[in-house]
Amino acid sequence: MSRDLAIQLAGLHSFAFALFHMGFWKLFRWDRELAKVGLATRAITQILNLRLIYVLLGVGALCFLFTRELHTTPLGRALLVFMSLFWVGRTIEQFVFLRVNRPMVHVLTVLFVIGAALFALPLLPL
Repeated sequence: MSRDLAIQLAGLHSFAFALFHMGFWKLFRWDRELAKVGLATRAITQILNLRLIYVLLGVGALCFLFTRELHTTPLGRALLVFMSLFWVGRTIEQFVFLRVNRPMVHVLTVLFVIGAALFALPLLPL
């Protein structure tokens, strides 16, 4: 797989997770579920989710607008390392905080690993 293709697939991965997070209010019934927690927790949860959507959309856009720069410049390579480690960390956190044995949780874990791999792949020597 070419470096450009890996970066563009990483961009699609980021866009897909942004869309997934946009559905959290409905998917997790946040109107009811977050009403059960305090105001600060309710606000922080939603603010963090909105900021994560923003970051994922931004990274996805960078993957398409600056594909070559991401694997040919020091700053681009640093961003690829950062995002790969983001997904590695998210994978680890899955095991620490979401100890649920359900197929969808396992699918998400695999998708996190795929994200880490897609962002790391362009960093490997050809």
